[in-house]
Amino acid sequence: MKFSKKVLLRLKNKNKKLKPAKYKLLKRNSLRGSMKGTLERPRLSVYRSNENIYAQIIDDITSNTLISCSTLDRDIKFDLKNGRTCNASRLMGQKLAKLSLRQNITKIVFDRGPYLYHGRIKALADGVRDGGVEF
Repeated sequence: MKFSKKVLLRLKNKNKKLKPAKYKLLKRNSLRGSMKGTLERPRLSVYRSNENIYAQIIDDITSNTLISCSTLDRDIKFDLKNGRTCNASRLMGQKLAKLSLRQNITKIVFDRGPYLYHGRIKALADGVRDGGVEF
């Protein structure tokens, strides 16, 4: 099911029976339908929880995860108090960029998922850009 943004907002506003989890799933699927990761330009998928943030670089053609990183990794966890800050996201983005450049990945497609491009998601994207990877 692929819906436009207008339809999603109409469903959210008018249909009070649409649960938040279902709305989130519809929004994610409508966004993901427009982007696919290839081997030349893989997809950077982001998941944000209340405590941590996780990111992985995925090749959608072969359904392989090429690189994964989170704020629970040893290098990042010892440098910070907790993983729910923008500084932690930026640091993780820089580490992810370093790992991707080791595997000769210089261009990616950014998939923010159902999250707004704001706060920790934006800090992660800025960290990846600072590391030398192009969107």
